[in-house]
Amino acid sequence: MDLADAAAAWRRDGYLVLPGYLHGPDLEAARRDLPAVFPSAEEYHAAPGEGANRRYTGDEFGGIVAFPFGTVDLCRLVVHDKIVALAEAIFGTADIRIYASELWAKYTGAASYEQEHHRDYLGHTPLVPAEGDLRWRGLEMFIWLSDVPEDHGPTHIVPLPVSAGAPALPHGYLRPERPEFYRHERSAAGPAGTVVAYSTDTFHRGTEITAPRSARFSAHVSYKHADNLWTGRHAWGDHSFHPDWNPFVQQASMRQLLLFGFPPPGHPYWTRQTAADLAVRYPGIDASQWLPERR
Repeated sequence: MDLADAAAAWRRDGYLVLPGYLHGPDLEAARRDLPAVFPSAEEYHAAPGEGANRRYTGDEFGGIVAFPFGTVDLCRLVVHDKIVALAEAIFGTADIRIYASELWAKYTGAASYEQEHHRDYLGHTPLVPAEGDLRWRGLEMFIWLSDVPEDHGPTHIVPLPVSAGAPALPHGYLRPERPEFYRHERSAAGPAGTVVAYSTDTFHRGTEITAPRSARFSAHVSYKHADNLWTGRHAWGDHSFHPDWNPFVQQASMRQLLLFGFPPPGHPYWTRQTAADLAVRYPGIDASQWLPERR
C-alpha cells in the first residue's frame, strides 16, 4: 500500500494497519535499547512482585513511559522519516505537530489488559469529534517493538463505517451494549515494526495477553494538524526538563524539532541572541540553521 492509498484508507475507515512498515537498522537499534527501559519477559516473570517489577503489577497502565525515552534510538523511532511521511500523507500537509508520545510494556498476568471499546478523544481534547475537516482529527500510532500475534494482546479496532452515528457519549461500550462493534472489530496483530494508525474518534480496545510468561512492547506517538490548538496531552516545555530530552534535541534534525513546536526559520522568535542561547541550552546543536541568513 503506497502512502496515498494508506491515507485514503485511514480517512475512510478511521484506522490503518501496516505490517512491518518499519524495519531494518533503526527498528533493531530501538529494540536493542528496550532493556534500558523495561525488564524482559523473563526478568519480569521471574519476580513479578519484587523491586521495580511491582510497578507493572496490578495496573494496566503501569508500563507506560512518556517521551523522552531512555535512549536516543528509542526517541528517534517516533520521528522516523517513514512515520512522519505517513502522518503528512494522512493530513495532506507538512504542517503537523507531535502532541504525545509514550512507550508501553505489558506482561502476561501483570494486570487485566482487556478493555471495552472506547474512543480516545475524551483524553486528548476538551471538545468533541468533528466530521469532515482533517485538521480537527487526532492521529494516534502504535509501533510494535515486539512481535504481537493474537495471543500477545493486539489492539482491536472498529472501522468508522460500523460506528457511524454513535453519539458523543458514552465514552465506551461493553459487548452487550454494542455487539456489532465486537462482531466487526479488526485485529491489529502483526510482527515487530508494524504500525497501527487510528483516529481519536475511532472505537478500539486493548485485548488480553494470553501467551504464557510473555510480554508486549510498543511505542506510541500522536500527531495533529498545527491548526488544531485544542488537542494535546503532553506539554513539551514540561518534558524538556527531563534529562533524556537534551540528548535527543542535540542530534535531532530541524524537521524533527519542528514537530515538537520549535518555530521555523524566519519566525520572529529567532534572533542572533535566541539562536546563541539555544546553543547554550543544547551544546553541539547548529543553532545558526534557524537564522534567516543561513537559508
